Amino acid sequence: MQNFIRLHSHDNVVIARTQLIGGTRIEDTTIKGLIPAGHKVATRLLAVGEPVRRYNQIIGFASQPIHPGDHVHTHNLDLGAQKGAFSRDYAFCADVKPSPPKKEATFMGYVRADGSVATRNYIGILSSVNCSATVVRAVADHFSRRTNPDALRAFPNVDGVIALSHGLGCGMDNKGHGMQVLERTLAGYAKHPNFAACLMVGLGCEANQISTWMENSHLSANNSLYTYNIQDTGGTTKSIALGIAQVKAMLEDANNVKRVPCSVSHLTVGLQCGGSDGYSGISANPALGAAVDLLVAHGGTAILSETPEIYGAEHLLTRRAVSKAVGEKLIERIHWWEHYTEINQGEMNNNPSPGNKAGGLTTILEKSLGAVAKGGTTTLNAVYEYAEPVSAHGFVYMDTPGYDPVSATGQVAGGANLICFTTGRGSAYGCAPSPSLKLSTNTPLWTRQQDDIDINCGVIVDGSDTVEHMGQVIFEQMIKSASGEATKSELHGYGQSEFVPWQLGAVM
Repeated sequence: MQNFIRLHSHDNVVIARTQLIGGTRIEDTTIKGLIPAGHKVATRLLAVGEPVRRYNQIIGFASQPIHPGDHVHTHNLDLGAQKGAFSRDYAFCADVKPSPPKKEATFMGYVRADGSVATRNYIGILSSVNCSATVVRAVADHFSRRTNPDALRAFPNVDGVIALSHGLGCGMDNKGHGMQVLERTLAGYAKHPNFAACLMVGLGCEANQISTWMENSHLSANNSLYTYNIQDTGGTTKSIALGIAQVKAMLEDANNVKRVPCSVSHLTVGLQCGGSDGYSGISANPALGAAVDLLVAHGGTAILSETPEIYGAEHLLTRRAVSKAVGEKLIERIHWWEHYTEINQGEMNNNPSPGNKAGGLTTILEKSLGAVAKGGTTTLNAVYEYAEPVSAHGFVYMDTPGYDPVSATGQVAGGANLICFTTGRGSAYGCAPSPSLKLSTNTPLWTRQQDDIDINCGVIVDGSDTVEHMGQVIFEQMIKSASGEATKSELHGYGQSEFVPWQLGAVM
Protein backbone atom coordinates (compact mmCIF):
# COMPACT_ATOMS: atom_id res chain seq x y z
CA MET A 1 0.00 0.00 0.00
CA GLN A 2 1.33 3.43 -0.95
CA ASN A 3 2.07 5.90 1.85
CA PHE A 4 0.18 8.65 0.06
CA ILE A 5 -3.19 9.09 -1.67
CA ARG A 6 -3.59 10.68 -5.09
CA LEU A 7 -7.20 11.73 -5.57
CA HIS A 8 -7.03 12.86 -9.23
CA SER A 9 -4.43 12.67 -11.95
CA HIS A 10 -4.61 16.46 -12.46
CA ASP A 11 -4.00 17.31 -8.79
CA ASN A 12 -0.72 19.02 -7.91
CA VAL A 13 -0.83 17.73 -4.32
CA VAL A 14 -1.20 14.28 -2.77
CA ILE A 15 -2.34 13.36 0.76
CA ALA A 16 -0.09 11.66 3.30
CA ARG A 17 -1.64 8.34 4.33
CA THR A 18 0.73 8.20 7.32
CA GLN A 19 3.28 10.63 8.73
CA LEU A 20 6.05 11.13 6.16
CA ILE A 21 9.60 12.06 7.05
CA GLY A 22 12.16 13.97 5.02
CA GLY A 23 13.86 11.95 2.32
CA THR A 24 10.84 9.69 1.69
CA ARG A 25 10.12 9.19 -2.02
CA ILE A 26 6.58 9.60 -3.35
CA GLU A 27 6.03 9.29 -7.09
CA ASP A 28 9.00 11.27 -8.53
CA THR A 29 9.27 13.57 -5.51
CA THR A 30 11.41 13.58 -2.36
CA ILE A 31 9.71 14.73 0.85
CA LYS A 32 11.20 17.80 2.53
CA GLY A 33 10.77 17.90 6.29
CA LEU A 34 7.96 16.26 8.25
CA ILE A 35 4.47 15.84 6.73
CA PRO A 36 1.74 14.92 9.27
CA ALA A 37 -0.80 12.25 8.35
CA GLY A 38 -3.73 13.70 6.40
CA HIS A 39 -1.75 16.72 5.19
CA LYS A 40 -0.84 17.72 1.63
CA VAL A 41 2.45 17.36 -0.25
CA ALA A 42 3.27 19.29 -3.45
CA THR A 43 4.17 17.12 -6.43
CA ARG A 44 5.37 19.92 -8.72
CA LEU A 45 6.62 23.51 -8.61
CA LEU A 46 3.89 26.08 -7.90
CA ALA A 47 4.49 29.79 -8.44
CA VAL A 48 2.95 32.50 -6.26
CA GLY A 49 -0.74 32.90 -7.15
CA GLU A 50 -0.93 29.54 -8.94
CA PRO A 51 -4.01 27.43 -8.12
CA VAL A 52 -3.55 24.41 -5.88
CA ARG A 53 -5.76 21.50 -6.91
CA ARG A 54 -7.23 18.65 -4.90
CA TYR A 55 -10.11 16.50 -6.22
CA ASN A 56 -9.21 18.30 -9.52
CA GLN A 57 -10.79 21.39 -7.94
CA ILE A 58 -9.17 24.64 -6.77
CA ILE A 59 -8.66 24.68 -3.00
CA GLY A 60 -6.65 27.93 -2.90
CA PHE A 61 -3.59 29.66 -4.31
CA ALA A 62 0.10 29.47 -3.49
CA SER A 63 1.02 32.41 -1.25
CA GLN A 64 4.75 31.77 -1.78
CA PRO A 65 6.73 29.52 -4.12
CA ILE A 66 6.03 25.86 -3.37
CA HIS A 67 8.55 23.23 -4.43
CA PRO A 68 8.00 19.53 -5.06
CA GLY A 69 8.04 17.65 -1.76
CA ASP A 70 7.02 20.71 0.29
CA HIS A 71 4.34 20.57 2.96
CA VAL A 72 1.34 22.50 1.57
CA HIS A 73 -0.66 24.13 4.34
CA THR A 74 -1.61 27.46 5.91
CA HIS A 75 1.94 28.86 5.65
CA ASN A 76 1.98 28.73 1.84
CA LEU A 77 -1.65 28.32 0.71
CA ASP A 78 -4.58 30.71 1.10
CA LEU A 79 -7.47 32.21 -0.85
CA GLY A 80 -5.21 35.02 -2.08
CA ALA A 81 -6.50 38.25 -3.53
CA GLN A 82 -9.29 36.29 -5.20
CA LYS A 83 -11.02 35.63 -1.85
CA GLY A 84 -12.90 32.83 -3.54
CA ALA A 85 -14.13 35.04 -6.37
CA PHE A 86 -12.56 32.89 -9.08
CA SER A 87 -15.00 31.70 -11.71
CA ARG A 88 -17.20 28.76 -10.81
CA ASP A 89 -19.40 27.28 -13.50
CA TYR A 90 -22.80 26.69 -11.90
CA ALA A 91 -24.02 24.81 -15.01
CA PHE A 92 -27.51 24.46 -13.55
CA CYS A 93 -29.00 20.98 -14.02
CA ALA A 94 -26.10 19.78 -16.21
CA ASP A 95 -25.43 16.63 -14.18
CA VAL A 96 -28.96 15.59 -13.31
CA LYS A 97 -29.27 11.82 -13.51
CA PRO A 98 -32.35 9.69 -14.14
CA SER A 99 -34.02 8.53 -10.94
CA PRO A 100 -32.46 5.29 -9.69
CA PRO A 101 -34.55 2.11 -9.87
CA LYS A 102 -36.87 2.04 -6.86
CA LYS A 103 -35.84 -0.40 -4.16
CA GLU A 104 -37.82 -1.60 -1.18
CA ALA A 105 -36.67 -2.06 2.40
CA THR A 106 -38.25 -1.62 5.80
CA PHE A 107 -37.33 -0.58 9.31
CA MET A 108 -39.27 -0.99 12.54
CA GLY A 109 -40.85 2.37 13.33
CA TYR A 110 -43.76 3.96 15.17
CA VAL A 111 -46.65 5.14 12.99
CA ARG A 112 -48.33 8.29 14.34
CA ALA A 113 -51.98 9.22 13.89
CA ASP A 114 -51.13 11.72 11.13
CA GLY A 115 -49.24 9.06 9.13
CA SER A 116 -45.76 10.29 10.04
CA VAL A 117 -43.25 7.70 11.23
CA ALA A 118 -41.00 7.92 14.28
CA THR A 119 -37.69 6.26 15.02
CA ARG A 120 -37.93 7.01 18.76
CA ASN A 121 -40.75 7.56 21.25
CA TYR A 122 -40.05 10.44 23.64
CA ILE A 123 -42.03 12.98 25.59
CA GLY A 124 -40.54 16.43 25.04
CA ILE A 125 -40.53 19.47 27.32
CA LEU A 126 -39.72 22.72 25.49
CA SER A 127 -38.98 26.16 26.87
CA SER A 128 -40.33 29.22 25.08
CA VAL A 129 -37.57 31.33 26.62
CA ASN A 130 -34.38 30.90 28.62
CA CYS A 131 -36.26 32.06 31.72
CA SER A 132 -38.23 28.77 31.86
CA ALA A 133 -35.19 26.55 31.26
CA THR A 134 -34.75 25.60 34.94
CA VAL A 135 -38.37 24.50 35.23
CA VAL A 136 -38.34 22.33 32.11
CA ARG A 137 -35.08 20.67 33.19
CA ALA A 138 -36.47 19.99 36.67
CA VAL A 139 -39.57 18.35 35.21
CA ALA A 140 -37.47 16.13 32.95
CA ASP A 141 -35.08 15.28 35.79
CA HIS A 142 -38.00 13.83 37.76
CA PHE A 143 -38.35 11.17 35.04
CA SER A 144 -34.65 10.52 34.47
CA ARG A 145 -33.80 6.82 34.49
CA ARG A 146 -30.41 7.68 35.97
CA THR A 147 -31.69 9.57 39.00
CA ASN A 148 -35.18 8.06 39.34
CA PRO A 149 -35.09 4.55 37.83
CA ASP A 150 -38.67 3.74 38.89
CA ALA A 151 -40.30 6.77 37.22
CA LEU A 152 -40.71 5.13 33.81
CA ARG A 153 -40.56 1.46 34.80
CA ALA A 154 -44.25 1.01 34.00
CA PHE A 155 -43.80 2.58 30.55
CA PRO A 156 -41.23 0.45 28.70
CA ASN A 157 -42.17 1.79 25.26
CA VAL A 158 -41.28 5.37 26.21
CA ASP A 159 -37.64 6.18 25.42
CA GLY A 160 -37.53 8.99 27.95
CA VAL A 161 -38.68 12.45 28.97
CA ILE A 162 -36.29 15.11 27.71
CA ALA A 163 -35.98 18.84 28.26
CA LEU A 164 -34.93 21.05 25.36
CA SER A 165 -34.11 24.52 26.64
CA HIS A 166 -32.22 27.34 24.95
CA GLY A 167 -30.87 30.86 25.48
CA LEU A 168 -33.34 32.73 23.28
CA GLY A 169 -36.98 33.88 23.42
CA CYS A 170 -36.62 37.44 24.67
CA GLY A 171 -34.43 40.49 24.14
CA MET A 172 -35.23 40.20 20.43
CA ASP A 173 -37.55 41.74 17.86
CA ASN A 174 -40.77 39.78 18.27
CA LYS A 175 -41.54 40.12 14.55
CA GLY A 176 -38.02 39.91 13.16
CA HIS A 177 -36.18 37.20 11.26
CA GLY A 178 -34.62 35.79 14.42
CA MET A 179 -38.00 35.28 16.06
CA GLN A 180 -39.43 33.69 12.93
CA VAL A 181 -36.57 31.18 12.91
CA LEU A 182 -37.03 30.42 16.62
CA GLU A 183 -40.78 29.93 16.21
CA ARG A 184 -40.20 27.64 13.23
CA THR A 185 -37.61 25.62 15.14
CA LEU A 186 -39.77 25.12 18.22
CA ALA A 187 -42.80 24.23 16.07
CA GLY A 188 -40.74 21.65 14.19
CA TYR A 189 -39.83 19.95 17.45
CA ALA A 190 -43.36 20.17 18.86
CA LYS A 191 -44.67 18.43 15.73
CA HIS A 192 -41.76 15.97 15.41
CA PRO A 193 -42.94 12.36 15.13
CA ASN A 194 -40.26 11.25 17.60
CA PHE A 195 -42.23 13.08 20.30
CA ALA A 196 -45.38 11.24 21.31
CA ALA A 197 -46.37 14.40 23.18
CA CYS A 198 -44.88 17.76 24.16
CA LEU A 199 -45.14 20.27 26.97
CA MET A 200 -44.22 23.92 26.28
CA VAL A 201 -43.38 26.05 29.33
CA GLY A 202 -43.01 29.83 29.22
CA LEU A 203 -42.37 32.55 31.77
CA GLY A 204 -45.24 34.77 30.67
CA CYS A 205 -43.81 38.17 29.77
CA GLU A 206 -41.26 37.12 27.12
CA ALA A 207 -41.15 38.28 23.51
CA ASN A 208 -41.79 34.72 22.34
CA GLN A 209 -45.35 34.50 23.64
CA ILE A 210 -46.69 30.95 23.59
CA SER A 211 -50.08 32.06 22.26
CA THR A 212 -48.48 33.95 19.36
CA TRP A 213 -46.12 31.04 18.62
CA MET A 214 -49.05 28.62 18.47
CA GLU A 215 -51.05 30.90 16.20
CA ASN A 216 -48.15 31.52 13.83
CA SER A 217 -47.26 27.81 13.81
CA HIS A 218 -50.86 26.60 13.31
CA LEU A 219 -50.75 24.65 16.56
CA SER A 220 -53.47 24.12 19.14
CA ALA A 221 -53.51 22.68 22.64
CA ASN A 222 -54.58 19.03 22.73
CA ASN A 223 -53.70 15.77 24.44
CA SER A 224 -50.29 15.77 22.75
CA LEU A 225 -49.41 19.44 23.36
CA TYR A 226 -49.79 21.15 26.71
CA THR A 227 -48.67 24.69 27.54
CA TYR A 228 -48.47 26.97 30.55
CA ASN A 229 -46.60 30.01 31.92
CA ILE A 230 -44.71 30.16 35.22
CA GLN A 231 -46.19 33.56 36.09
CA ASP A 232 -49.74 32.23 35.66
CA THR A 233 -49.05 29.02 37.59
CA GLY A 234 -47.63 30.74 40.65
CA GLY A 235 -43.87 30.32 40.48
CA THR A 236 -41.17 27.71 40.15
CA THR A 237 -42.30 25.07 42.67
CA LYS A 238 -45.89 25.00 41.44
CA SER A 239 -44.76 25.04 37.81
CA ILE A 240 -42.50 22.02 38.31
CA ALA A 241 -45.28 20.13 40.08
CA LEU A 242 -47.74 20.97 37.31
CA GLY A 243 -45.26 19.85 34.66
CA ILE A 244 -44.70 16.53 36.41
CA ALA A 245 -48.46 15.96 36.65
CA GLN A 246 -48.99 16.76 32.98
CA VAL A 247 -46.18 14.44 31.87
CA LYS A 248 -47.68 11.65 33.98
CA ALA A 249 -50.98 12.23 32.15
CA MET A 250 -49.14 11.85 28.81
CA LEU A 251 -47.27 8.67 29.64
CA GLU A 252 -50.02 6.09 29.26
CA ASP A 253 -50.92 7.15 25.72
CA ALA A 254 -47.24 7.50 24.82
CA ASN A 255 -46.59 3.96 26.01
CA ASN A 256 -49.49 2.56 24.02
CA VAL A 257 -47.48 2.08 20.83
CA LYS A 258 -45.29 -0.59 19.30
CA ARG A 259 -42.91 -0.75 16.40
CA VAL A 260 -44.21 -2.06 13.08
CA PRO A 261 -42.52 -2.54 9.67
CA CYS A 262 -42.32 0.79 7.82
CA SER A 263 -40.92 1.70 4.42
CA VAL A 264 -37.44 3.24 4.39
CA SER A 265 -39.12 6.04 2.43
CA HIS A 266 -40.13 7.37 5.87
CA LEU A 267 -36.51 7.89 6.90
CA THR A 268 -35.24 11.48 6.78
CA VAL A 269 -31.52 11.63 7.55
CA GLY A 270 -29.64 14.81 8.45
CA LEU A 271 -26.03 14.80 7.22
CA GLN A 272 -23.37 16.38 9.43
CA CYS A 273 -19.58 16.56 9.60
CA GLY A 274 -17.70 18.00 12.54
CA GLY A 275 -14.09 17.98 13.61
CA SER A 276 -13.21 17.30 9.97
CA ASP A 277 -9.69 16.38 8.86
CA GLY A 278 -7.72 15.75 5.70
CA TYR A 279 -9.33 12.31 5.36
CA SER A 280 -12.96 13.42 5.67
CA GLY A 281 -13.38 13.91 1.92
CA ILE A 282 -11.60 10.60 1.21
CA SER A 283 -13.29 8.12 3.54
CA ALA A 284 -16.28 8.89 5.78
CA ASN A 285 -17.92 11.62 3.68
CA PRO A 286 -17.91 9.73 0.35
CA ALA A 287 -18.94 6.54 2.19
CA LEU A 288 -21.87 8.42 3.71
CA GLY A 289 -22.61 9.75 0.22
CA ALA A 290 -22.78 6.16 -1.05
CA ALA A 291 -25.22 5.36 1.76
CA VAL A 292 -27.29 8.42 0.80
CA ASP A 293 -27.54 7.15 -2.77
CA LEU A 294 -28.91 3.86 -1.37
CA LEU A 295 -31.32 5.73 0.91
CA VAL A 296 -32.63 7.79 -2.02
CA ALA A 297 -33.03 4.65 -4.13
CA HIS A 298 -35.28 3.30 -1.37
CA GLY A 299 -37.41 6.46 -1.38
CA GLY A 300 -35.83 8.06 1.69
CA THR A 301 -34.68 11.63 2.20
CA ALA A 302 -31.24 13.04 3.02
CA ILE A 303 -30.64 16.65 4.12
CA LEU A 304 -27.26 18.23 3.36
CA SER A 305 -26.61 21.47 5.26
CA GLU A 306 -23.89 23.72 6.73
CA THR A 307 -23.80 26.42 4.04
CA PRO A 308 -20.46 27.95 5.17
CA GLU A 309 -19.01 24.47 4.65
CA ILE A 310 -20.13 24.02 1.05
CA TYR A 311 -18.74 27.44 0.09
CA GLY A 312 -16.55 27.04 -2.97
CA ALA A 313 -18.15 23.70 -3.81
CA GLU A 314 -21.68 24.92 -4.43
CA HIS A 315 -21.16 24.56 -8.19
CA LEU A 316 -21.04 20.78 -7.71
CA LEU A 317 -24.56 20.95 -6.26
CA THR A 318 -26.10 23.39 -8.76
CA ARG A 319 -25.10 21.01 -11.54
CA ARG A 320 -27.32 18.40 -9.85
CA ALA A 321 -30.30 20.70 -9.24
CA VAL A 322 -33.60 19.38 -10.52
CA SER A 323 -34.39 22.87 -11.89
CA LYS A 324 -32.64 26.18 -12.38
CA ALA A 325 -34.89 27.69 -9.70
CA VAL A 326 -33.63 25.17 -7.12
CA GLY A 327 -30.01 25.87 -8.10
CA GLU A 328 -30.52 29.63 -7.95
CA LYS A 329 -32.08 29.36 -4.49
CA LEU A 330 -28.89 27.68 -3.28
CA ILE A 331 -26.74 30.46 -4.79
CA GLU A 332 -28.98 33.08 -3.17
CA ARG A 333 -28.24 31.50 0.21
CA ILE A 334 -24.50 31.61 -0.58
CA HIS A 335 -24.75 35.33 -1.34
CA TRP A 336 -26.72 35.88 1.89
CA TRP A 337 -23.88 34.27 3.84
CA GLU A 338 -21.25 36.40 2.12
CA HIS A 339 -23.19 39.51 3.18
CA TYR A 340 -23.89 38.16 6.67
CA THR A 341 -20.25 37.41 7.44
CA GLU A 342 -19.14 40.76 6.01
CA ILE A 343 -21.47 42.85 8.17
CA ASN A 344 -20.23 40.90 11.19
CA GLN A 345 -16.60 41.74 10.33
CA GLY A 346 -15.79 38.21 9.23
CA GLU A 347 -15.23 36.27 6.04
CA MET A 348 -16.16 32.83 4.78
CA ASN A 349 -12.59 31.59 5.23
CA ASN A 350 -12.87 32.07 9.02
CA ASN A 351 -13.92 28.42 8.74
CA PRO A 352 -12.00 25.89 8.93
CA SER A 353 -11.46 25.67 12.68
CA PRO A 354 -8.08 25.20 14.40
CA GLY A 355 -8.85 21.49 14.77
CA ASN A 356 -9.66 21.18 11.07
CA LYS A 357 -6.33 22.76 10.21
CA ALA A 358 -4.44 20.50 12.60
CA GLY A 359 -6.03 17.58 10.75
CA GLY A 360 -4.77 18.77 7.37
CA LEU A 361 -7.45 21.11 6.00
CA THR A 362 -6.22 24.54 4.93
CA THR A 363 -8.99 26.64 3.32
CA ILE A 364 -12.77 26.64 3.34
CA LEU A 365 -12.66 25.57 -0.32
CA GLU A 366 -10.80 22.40 0.57
CA LYS A 367 -13.11 21.67 3.49
CA SER A 368 -16.22 22.28 1.39
CA LEU A 369 -15.14 20.01 -1.45
CA GLY A 370 -14.85 17.16 1.03
CA ALA A 371 -18.05 18.09 2.85
CA VAL A 372 -20.33 17.95 -0.21
CA ALA A 373 -19.33 14.32 -0.74
CA LYS A 374 -21.77 13.44 2.06
CA GLY A 375 -24.59 14.25 -0.36
CA GLY A 376 -23.91 11.40 -2.76
CA THR A 377 -24.59 11.75 -6.47
CA THR A 378 -28.36 11.95 -6.98
CA THR A 379 -30.52 14.93 -8.03
CA LEU A 380 -30.84 17.92 -5.70
CA ASN A 381 -34.62 18.16 -5.39
CA ALA A 382 -35.20 21.15 -3.10
CA VAL A 383 -33.52 23.88 -1.04
CA TYR A 384 -34.99 24.87 2.33
CA GLU A 385 -34.33 27.68 4.77
CA TYR A 386 -33.40 26.87 8.36
CA ALA A 387 -35.90 24.63 10.20
CA GLU A 388 -38.42 24.68 7.34
CA PRO A 389 -40.48 21.47 7.12
CA VAL A 390 -38.88 19.13 4.58
CA SER A 391 -41.59 17.70 2.33
CA ALA A 392 -39.61 16.57 -0.73
CA HIS A 393 -38.13 13.10 -0.94
CA GLY A 394 -34.65 12.27 -2.16
CA PHE A 395 -31.60 14.50 -1.76
CA VAL A 396 -32.36 18.01 -0.49
CA TYR A 397 -30.50 20.97 1.02
CA MET A 398 -31.20 23.07 4.13
CA ASP A 399 -29.45 26.38 4.78
CA THR A 400 -27.82 26.26 8.20
CA PRO A 401 -24.64 27.48 9.90
CA GLY A 402 -21.67 25.14 9.91
CA TYR A 403 -21.72 24.87 13.72
CA ASP A 404 -22.91 21.30 14.22
CA PRO A 405 -25.39 21.66 17.13
CA VAL A 406 -27.10 24.62 15.44
CA SER A 407 -27.14 22.89 12.07
CA ALA A 408 -28.50 19.56 13.33
CA THR A 409 -31.13 21.38 15.41
CA GLY A 410 -32.45 22.92 12.19
CA GLN A 411 -32.44 19.56 10.41
CA VAL A 412 -34.39 17.85 13.20
CA ALA A 413 -36.85 20.75 13.27
CA GLY A 414 -37.30 20.15 9.54
CA GLY A 415 -38.19 16.51 10.18
CA ALA A 416 -34.93 14.53 10.32
CA ASN A 417 -35.58 11.38 12.37
CA LEU A 418 -31.94 10.22 12.15
CA ILE A 419 -28.58 12.05 11.99
CA CYS A 420 -25.36 10.73 10.44
CA PHE A 421 -22.29 12.61 11.63
CA THR A 422 -18.77 12.15 10.24
CA THR A 423 -15.71 13.21 12.22
CA GLY A 424 -11.96 13.09 11.79
CA ARG A 425 -10.77 14.80 14.97
CA GLY A 426 -13.34 13.22 17.28
CA SER A 427 -16.84 14.19 18.32
CA ALA A 428 -18.95 13.84 21.44
CA TYR A 429 -22.42 14.69 20.25
CA GLY A 430 -26.02 13.52 20.25
CA CYS A 431 -29.27 14.95 18.96
CA ALA A 432 -32.35 13.87 20.92
CA PRO A 433 -35.05 13.09 20.00
CA SER A 434 -33.38 11.78 16.82
CA PRO A 435 -30.60 9.19 17.13
CA SER A 436 -27.17 10.24 15.85
CA LEU A 437 -24.72 7.84 14.20
CA LYS A 438 -21.07 8.94 14.21
CA LEU A 439 -18.56 7.81 11.60
CA SER A 440 -14.79 8.16 11.98
CA THR A 441 -12.64 9.13 9.00
CA ASN A 442 -9.49 7.38 10.26
CA THR A 443 -8.63 4.28 12.26
CA PRO A 444 -6.46 6.00 14.91
CA LEU A 445 -9.51 8.07 15.93
CA TRP A 446 -11.63 4.91 16.07
CA THR A 447 -9.02 3.25 18.27
CA ARG A 448 -8.93 6.22 20.67
CA GLN A 449 -12.63 7.05 20.83
CA GLN A 450 -14.68 3.90 20.21
CA ASP A 451 -16.96 4.93 23.09
CA ASP A 452 -18.32 7.71 20.87
CA ILE A 453 -17.98 6.37 17.30
CA ASP A 454 -20.43 3.90 15.73
CA ILE A 455 -18.65 3.04 12.46
CA ASN A 456 -15.00 3.23 11.43
CA CYS A 457 -14.57 4.46 7.85
CA GLY A 458 -10.81 4.66 8.35
CA VAL A 459 -10.59 1.21 6.76
CA ILE A 460 -10.94 3.04 3.42
CA VAL A 461 -7.77 5.05 4.13
CA ASP A 462 -6.08 1.86 5.37
CA GLY A 463 -6.85 0.21 2.03
CA SER A 464 -8.77 -2.69 3.58
CA ASP A 465 -12.25 -1.66 2.41
CA THR A 466 -14.00 0.40 -0.25
CA VAL A 467 -16.23 3.45 -0.28
CA GLU A 468 -19.02 1.44 -1.89
CA HIS A 469 -18.97 -1.35 0.69
CA MET A 470 -18.80 1.06 3.60
CA GLY A 471 -21.78 2.89 2.11
CA GLN A 472 -23.72 -0.36 2.34
CA VAL A 473 -22.56 -0.84 5.94
CA ILE A 474 -23.72 2.68 6.86
CA PHE A 475 -27.08 2.21 5.13
CA GLU A 476 -27.70 -1.04 7.00
CA GLN A 477 -26.78 0.64 10.28
CA MET A 478 -29.21 3.46 9.50
CA ILE A 479 -31.97 0.84 9.37
CA LYS A 480 -30.85 -0.81 12.61
CA SER A 481 -30.62 2.50 14.44
CA ALA A 482 -33.97 3.68 13.10
CA SER A 483 -35.44 0.38 14.31
CA GLY A 484 -34.37 1.05 17.88
CA GLU A 485 -30.74 -0.05 18.23
CA ALA A 486 -29.12 2.51 20.51
CA THR A 487 -26.31 4.65 19.10
CA LYS A 488 -23.19 5.40 21.13
CA SER A 489 -24.37 8.95 21.85
CA GLU A 490 -27.69 7.64 23.14
CA LEU A 491 -25.93 5.21 25.47
CA HIS A 492 -24.03 8.18 26.92
CA GLY A 493 -27.19 10.25 27.32
CA TYR A 494 -26.29 12.97 24.81
CA GLY A 495 -28.97 15.09 23.17
CA GLN A 496 -30.65 17.53 25.54
CA SER A 497 -27.84 20.07 25.95
CA GLU A 498 -27.09 19.89 22.21
CA PHE A 499 -30.39 21.58 21.28
CA VAL A 500 -29.17 24.96 19.96
CA PRO A 501 -31.56 27.03 17.79
CA TRP A 502 -29.88 29.51 15.44
CA GLN A 503 -29.63 32.98 17.04
CA LEU A 504 -30.12 35.73 14.47
CA GLY A 505 -30.42 39.48 14.93
CA ALA A 506 -29.60 41.95 17.64
CA VAL A 507 -29.86 41.00 21.31
CA MET A 508 -31.73 43.94 22.83
